[in-house]
Amino acid sequence: MDNLSVLKKIEQQYENNLPFVLYSYPKKESVNYILQKDNLVYDTESSFKEYFIFSPFDSKNKNICIPLEKSYQFETIYKKNNFEVNEIKASEHVNDKNSYLKLVDDTVRKIKSNKATKIVVSRKKIVKLKKIDLLKLIERVLNLYPKAFRYVWYHPITGLWCGASPEVLLKTDGDFFKTMALAGTQKHIGNKIIKWNLKEKKEQQVVVDSIHQSLKKITSIINISDTYNHKAGSLIHLRTDISGTIKKGNIGLKTLMSLLHPTPAVCGSPKNYAKTYILENENYEREFYTGFLGPVNESTNKSRLFVNLRCMKIENDTANLFVGCGITEDSDPMKEWEETSHKSQTMLQVISSML
Repeated sequence: MDNLSVLKKIEQQYENNLPFVLYSYPKKESVNYILQKDNLVYDTESSFKEYFIFSPFDSKNKNICIPLEKSYQFETIYKKNNFEVNEIKASEHVNDKNSYLKLVDDTVRKIKSNKATKIVVSRKKIVKLKKIDLLKLIERVLNLYPKAFRYVWYHPITGLWCGASPEVLLKTDGDFFKTMALAGTQKHIGNKIIKWNLKEKKEQQVVVDSIHQSLKKITSIINISDTYNHKAGSLIHLRTDISGTIKKGNIGLKTLMSLLHPTPAVCGSPKNYAKTYILENENYEREFYTGFLGPVNESTNKSRLFVNLRCMKIENDTANLFVGCGITEDSDPMKEWEETSHKSQTMLQVISSML
């Protein structure tokens, strides 16, 4: 089926309130489409072994999935377009800024009292839209961020979500696995040499050490790469690749997911303390932001899951953009605010024609 025909089906699916997801892997031109045949709610406790999962930040809330056997599936090559990218000025309410600065300041104090080494605190940026153009949304997210995992997801129970994630949560194939540690953020400016300060290096090491600690009991082999720069849209991050072999036994995909999620890159360390702090202090619900998503085949132990970063939820005439920062004892509240503003550009570029 050609690209235009599939996009028309996506429009009809959305108009009929039927679940769908379309996604494209990093550096790939092909787009996978999964269109659910009914509007029922399925989760990972269902008997289906092959599905696309959409998981929230808080594991107390249910994972939503689109089972392949309940869906139509298509694959096409997306139409390439070069879009001009200019920084978009979107107003920020002074109260939102002051609230976030206070949250960061309080978090630094909590970390300095030896309660944690890192806590990721986030905020929701609300942007009014003139209209929602679903096909333009799809076209722009696919074209603007070819090195990211790009997706558009819709379900009547979750609403419309869109994202371009730079971060792999988990890739498995039988007993083999891959994941990554991603932290630190700088704005990419031409050929400017990137220099990382102590705060950013420490933040990255916390993520690496925590993932290693979580996985070492269930792995027979674990490999950790050197840390290197990773470009994601207009931003640069520190990245460390982690791979290995899972021990023989009854360690399934769901166990691996629960060990890794949420990672210190989106939550903090120690995990349980950081998560409780986030839920009690952010003053909004993350929903599926910093959750994870991707295709899963439990029968073959095959998966390709990504952390739901650089994402937004679109409701009526409003786009809710989610952005956050890793806070350590060395964090400066104003710099963290500026980092969240830089991160918001990723989704602002996607909706620029709707502003």
